[in-house]
Amino acid sequence: MDKASKYLFDIRNAIALTEEFLKGIIDFRTYQMDLKTQSAVERQLSVIGEAVNKLRSEEIAVTLSSASQIVGFRNRLIHSYDNIDASIVWAIIKNHLPQLKIEVEALFEQ
Repeated sequence: MDKASKYLFDIRNAIALTEEFLKGIIDFRTYQMDLKTQSAVERQLSVIGEAVNKLRSEEIAVTLSSASQIVGFRNRLIHSYDNIDASIVWAIIKNHLPQLKIEVEALFEQ
């Protein structure tokens, strides 16, 4: 497995884990009250951000539409952990993670 494939695998795995962690979480209020799930999801989002960052550093023609925003949010999770807003994380997992999953799956099919 080359490095790019490994990073794509890591992204796909982190998305799958995030989806698993969110089973039974029916709305933002439930998510907001579940600190263990928040922590687990934030960890997987940081893994995704790091893998996207490493993927971008490879000399390959792989493009993810929100790569800069993903890496930027990863940096925020890691370096500004005390300013993380659960509603922003919720919006990311509901509005942006599904698109990333589609893009990564398409890259695996190539």
